[in-house]
This record gives sequence, C-alpha cells and structure tokens, in this order.
Amino acid sequence: MRDRLGREIDYLRVSVTDRCNLRCLYCLPPQGVRPKAHDEILHYEEIVRLVEVGVSLGIRRVRLTGGEPLARLGLTKLVAQLAAIPGLEDLSLTTNGTLLAPLAAPLKQAGLKRVNVSLDTLRPERFRAITRRGTLADAWAGIEAALAVGLDPVKINTVALAGVNDDEIGELAALTRRLPLHVRFIEVMPLGADLDWAAAHALPMAAVRSAVEKAGLLEPADVAGAGPAAAWRFPGAPGTVGFIAALSEAFCARCNRLRLTADGRLKPCLASDVEVDVRGLLRGGAGTGELKGAFRRALELKPTHHDLASYTEHTRVMCQIGG
Repeated sequence: MRDRLGREIDYLRVSVTDRCNLRCLYCLPPQGVRPKAHDEILHYEEIVRLVEVGVSLGIRRVRLTGGEPLARLGLTKLVAQLAAIPGLEDLSLTTNGTLLAPLAAPLKQAGLKRVNVSLDTLRPERFRAITRRGTLADAWAGIEAALAVGLDPVKINTVALAGVNDDEIGELAALTRRLPLHVRFIEVMPLGADLDWAAAHALPMAAVRSAVEKAGLLEPADVAGAGPAAAWRFPGAPGTVGFIAALSEAFCARCNRLRLTADGRLKPCLASDVEVDVRGLLRGGAGTGELKGAFRRALELKPTHHDLASYTEHTRVMCQIGG
C-alpha cells in the first residue's frame, strides 16, 4: 500500500482509549482532558474489523496505544483477536508501564510480541513530578515483567527535556550496558496541552547524542521494529540506544504509518488535523469496499511533511491521537 508520494505504508497505530492514568507534563494538563463517552469509542470488534481491512491492503504491523492502552479493560482479548489475523506480522504495545506488571504474561500469551515503555527518569521524586500521579516503582516493575516473560524487544521511550531530565541522559543510556533494553531518546513534540512549555523545554537531538557519547563510544546496531530510530550500541552492551529527532531532523520522507484514533478516525499524519471518519462508516453498515476506500482516502490525504516546528495548536493533544 503506497501513498501518492510512493511511500510504502505498512504500519497502523491503533489507539484503544483516550484515557490515561498519568498526567505527564508534556502531554496533559493536571486535570486531564474530557474523555470521549463510551459510545464514541470504537468497540473491540470494530477495531478488529478495521485492522482486517488494513491488513488486506498491506498493513503488516500494528501497535496498540492510548492514552494508556492498559487502562482499558479486556485488552488481552483484543490482542488475541488481532494476533489471529492472517497476514499481520507484528503486534506491539506502547504503555507507561505502571499497569504492565500483572498483564505482561497474559499479553504475551495472547500474542503480543513486543512493548515500548515510556520512561523519562530514573529518580522516583522526578518521576512523580513529571507524571503528576505515577510511581517509578510501578513503571520499573512493568519493565522487569516484560523482560521476564520474553517480550522482545523491550524499548524505552525517553522524552528529552531541557531543565527536566537532561542531566540523566547518560544514566538512562547506560541502562543498555547491563540490560537488554533499547532506549530511544525523543524530542518533545508540541502536541500536548501547553505549547509554550514544550518550546521552553525542547532539547535538540544533537545535544542528546552528545550527552550519550560522553558515556562511551557508540557503534551501529540493529533492533526489530518499524520506527524511525537508528540504533547504536555501546561495545558489548546487550541493549541499544536510539535517537528520534522528529523536529530537528524530520523523517517524513520515510514515514510508513497511518493512525486510527480511539473514536474511529484515520489520521494520515500525527501533526495534521485532517482525519477520515471510519466509525461512522462502520456503524452505518459500510461494506468492506467502502472501508477500503476510507483507507485509500487517508493515503491520498497524507501530507509531504509535518508542521510540528511551527508550534501551532491542533484540535487534539497527544493522548487523543495515539502517539
């Protein structure tokens, strides 16, 4: 499946909920945002059908996201149904990790292959300050559980923030020396509740990489996944380090994804307000042909590049998009 620019689109990020148990500084205001009503959110059966249509068109990888996807009850049932779709080669999950520990084994058994865990600090008091609600102990328990049950790879998503966690860059990267973790540093994206806050704490990836290299020489490495991060490794380390520079080194020319929001909109681009309504089609009795047409419209609407660097306000914040 290719868009009008010839980019191969084989990756679908599926948000299963817009709710989150945390209130991270770069994502949400302290009170959160108004969640969608139950009947506005796609049912699991509707998600399965849409993924089946996507796979029939060439989608090969699906990542479940939120909000916090583990905050939605019965997620293992959805994982099992998706894992059974012929032609789907990879099924993964992005989570903040705080609810993962008791669910890691059931998710693995249901067919989940790998997991990304958001972790911006190794200091308990700082974790609480960044997330406003969570505990580092819960998040770390989730990471340990994911490793223990054999989810592979286990990736750590770290948003690099000037004046917040920039003094921990080397320490976070050093996790990969002793554990088979794949730490990826990400530039803060202005898709949260406070664009001024994001601008004030933006840390260019060149500065992040420089901080990592102070901890040791890096050599090229490989790690499974469909994301944009190039992987590097400290010599002999079981894990890897990656860098995702969505603003300073945009990778739009090789974007390979569409997004399905929890309320049933296909988004051609994370940073675009353009959407294609598929929930309305589903609940209006649309056939497979009409649903395929919605995917094709989303491909036609996929822009050449994002506008994140303009720091303009969008209709949805990150937890409402699915990341």
